[in-house]
Amino acid sequence: MAQIKLTKTELRLQQLKLAQLLKYLPTLQLKKAMLQAEVNYTQQEIETLQTEFELQENKISRFSSLFSDRATNDFFSALNIIGVHKRYENIAGVDIPIFESVSFSPSNYSLFDTPIWYESAIEAVKKMLVTREKGKIAEEKKRALEKELREVSIRVNLFEKIMIPRAQQNIKKIKIFLGDQQLAAVSQAKVAKKKIVLRNIELEAQGRQ
Repeated sequence: MAQIKLTKTELRLQQLKLAQLLKYLPTLQLKKAMLQAEVNYTQQEIETLQTEFELQENKISRFSSLFSDRATNDFFSALNIIGVHKRYENIAGVDIPIFESVSFSPSNYSLFDTPIWYESAIEAVKKMLVTREKGKIAEEKKRALEKELREVSIRVNLFEKIMIPRAQQNIKKIKIFLGDQQLAAVSQAKVAKKKIVLRNIELEAQGRQ
């Protein structure tokens, strides 16, 4: 910690610094609260998607014994993901991913040459895969929010526990020093005045002799 100057100029600088810190702190605290709320919301979203995925997976398991059918040669090719589309939005100062859609390879199967359950199974698996990709993006979103939350929390703690108390201590120290100096100056002035008065008395007494 650098040694501060015990001057009126330094006092004004420290007071200005403290005012700025106190002014900016509520903004940081609000941002921290917003980020925490978003993290909590995203965690709930992840848990909901995980539950949804498990339910869909259990539903699809009913078709698993049929996937070895010869008529299902093109089944898995129809489930090939060729793109996951997302956009980014700014929330509390951080860009986070938002799920939009999933693109699959074109389906080439014929409804007349495949079993009755074929199309329903494909749509059910696609729905499950979309849920899985939504979960991945939600996890990415949570990581971005948590990273920003950690950085903002560090700044809030820095303000609350170090910078603001330090500025307050510096102001107190300078004020005490300047107050002591003022008292010393007043005392010196009184002593000097007393000496002058005594000297004048002595001069007057000598003049009468």
